[in-house]
Amino acid sequence: MPTRISPLAPFKHDIFRTIWIASLASNFGGLIQSVGAAWLMTSISSSANMVALVQASTALPIMMFSLISGALADNFDRRRIMLVAQCFMLTVSVLLTVSAYLGIITPWLLLLFTFMIGCGTALNNPSWQASVGDMVPRDDLPAAVALNSMGFNITRSVGPAIGGVIVATAGAAAAFAANSLSYFAILFALVRWRREVTMSPLPRETLGRAITAGLRYVVMSPNIGKVLVRGFLFGLSASAILALLPLVARDLVKGGPLTYGLMLGAFGLGAIGGALLSARLREMMSSEAIVRLAFGGFAVSTLVIAFSPYAWLSCLLLLASGASWVLALSLFNTTVQLSAPRWVVGRALSLYQTMTFGGIAGGSWLWGTTAELYGATNALFVSCLLMLAGAAIGLRLPLPEFKSLNLDPLNRFNEPLLELDLKPRSGPIVIMIDYEIDDADIPEFLETMAERRRIRIRDGAGHWALMRDLEIPTTWTETYHVPTWVEYVRHNQRRTQADASVGDQLTALHRGAAPPRVHRMIERQTIVPTHYERYKRQVDVDMH
Repeated sequence: MPTRISPLAPFKHDIFRTIWIASLASNFGGLIQSVGAAWLMTSISSSANMVALVQASTALPIMMFSLISGALADNFDRRRIMLVAQCFMLTVSVLLTVSAYLGIITPWLLLLFTFMIGCGTALNNPSWQASVGDMVPRDDLPAAVALNSMGFNITRSVGPAIGGVIVATAGAAAAFAANSLSYFAILFALVRWRREVTMSPLPRETLGRAITAGLRYVVMSPNIGKVLVRGFLFGLSASAILALLPLVARDLVKGGPLTYGLMLGAFGLGAIGGALLSARLREMMSSEAIVRLAFGGFAVSTLVIAFSPYAWLSCLLLLASGASWVLALSLFNTTVQLSAPRWVVGRALSLYQTMTFGGIAGGSWLWGTTAELYGATNALFVSCLLMLAGAAIGLRLPLPEFKSLNLDPLNRFNEPLLELDLKPRSGPIVIMIDYEIDDADIPEFLETMAERRRIRIRDGAGHWALMRDLEIPTTWTETYHVPTWVEYVRHNQRRTQADASVGDQLTALHRGAAPPRVHRMIERQTIVPTHYERYKRQVDVDMH
């Protein structure tokens, strides 16, 4: 029976505990700012769509720029990236505070400031989430992801209520000022963090090549693909609650900014409970069952909130919404992290964020427009139906179970000694590997080669093919291309311990006296002479 891991186990690691505590202060200020921005928009604009766009403006840049941020997180010092992001958000928050204090804020200027804060979040998040795997061992990773969600929602349980009090008594400018001060805790923690950076002997990938490698890895990883689809559907449907909550507080239950803050607090309190329950639920239920429970719980609570005129009842249902939110998103995040090796985890997480926050941004616009045309109650009801559809899709795209895949580098590759003097960027490089396969083993060989093809392409190979010799039918040749010699070395260094079984199986099927023969070749193009050059050459021959 596997040893049960405490949900608080990551706190044993000093660096995780320090940054987690600092993040509480930063998240606290961010939520106060969110309350101030959302309620300020209801004061300066009567449009339900503009109110919903406050959330969309924060989520949209995460969808747009996370992939670039993920590539940066995998190729540069993540600590420095987080410092840059936090300083940028601090600067924007100060400008927002000054604008609100001077009374020059307009609906579109407010959206511009929240969009810029979202850009800072987009830069920060992949580095922060990928760094969790550097702070705690693999076994503690699911609990660490849940604790990060819990930390955010601890602040959400009280931050919005306090934010509502600040807005009601001192105005939105005071809420923005509180957020500006909150950045100093996380900046102090990041400055003190001395992260151990492992320097790669290979040159850093260009941004374009790094983005392409991340996209290719995710496309060739079916487990991550399922998470992306489910994350998008969850973000699209569940965003209705948070996007329309100011309207629920103002119109459906006839409250004010304090009511809105209390409702957000109830959502956050439920999320804390969901984070604490997640470890126990993973022991009792499959990942797909938990996700369906999250979709279903969110749908039921949204349906009741849509028709409830009572603030206390809506707050009670928001507890279930918050728990469902954390259960789904923390499970998605953990599955992605456990399905990607360290060299690409930032990009995999950024693609997950792109899909999830793309759903949130699109949903915020969709539900705001629907509320504008048909009312908040009808918008919430339609989102409830979409959540149920998201649960049903699990019948065709079930979430994979956590697997104890060893994604550490395989480290079996030794760069060969070459007779030619190649530069790192010399290429294209063509690789051919010869196998001797008995007729009886061909079905198993072809099945294993299908998995080998997926791994090769996932790790950067192109033009993969499998050929059989017509004169010696027992000889099979695997061939693929890489752009340069350095990319060939990088391709081999990306293989993980979990990939070793495929190579070992192919070696076992090989019947030759020696191991499979590997040919490493460089392409060279001959110059085809033009018609004039051929004519001139012939004339020269005739004259002599």
